[in-house]
Amino acid sequence: MKKLTFKELTLTKIEKSFGLKQVKKCALLQAWENEPTAISDYEKQILGDLQEGIIRAGKAWNETELENKFISPLITFAKIDTDEFGYFLERPLQASIGEYELSGIVDGIIATGIREPDIPFFCMHEYKRSVDNEGNPDAQALAAMLVAREQNNNSKPIYGLYIVGLIWNFMVLNANEYCISKNYDSSQEAIFDIFRMMKTLKIIIQTKLL
Repeated sequence: MKKLTFKELTLTKIEKSFGLKQVKKCALLQAWENEPTAISDYEKQILGDLQEGIIRAGKAWNETELENKFISPLITFAKIDTDEFGYFLERPLQASIGEYELSGIVDGIIATGIREPDIPFFCMHEYKRSVDNEGNPDAQALAAMLVAREQNNNSKPIYGLYIVGLIWNFMVLNANEYCISKNYDSSQEAIFDIFRMMKTLKIIIQTKLL
């Protein structure tokens, strides 16, 4: 059994090792992006307050600052947590897939459970500031999604996200194909699209993935 960690991987290595293919168009991603989930005036006000900090200094924040000051507040404001599933941080994921043992720490995960994550639906990497980046956050997110799918042992898609500084990219893994969204700049009007997609993700989990 060959051991691989999330940090070792690139998209090319994942595709060759696990038989995945990136596609430009994905109906599941398009549906996620285009769902007209409403955002209230109150929510827009809070998002504007959050955005002030990232505009002021977000490019210089380290990973912990970016997570604590912006990413987690935005995601928790979408009221992800329910009695059935919740948003967890810095959790280990591991699975044996073919000839590989794939493992790592996922920066953010939405999974069934209240105190401990069980069945994962969504994986997120990586709170990197926009300068001096190391590693491949897109590959790390995809690797975590691959492990999540193996743990679930079903044919349902896995949703994901990776973040580099101000930029958010959403992902979907379905069968042997995956897709990556356009860039969403959290310092611009796209912050409302980001928040809307997180609210929509909760609906997708409740209606299609549970």
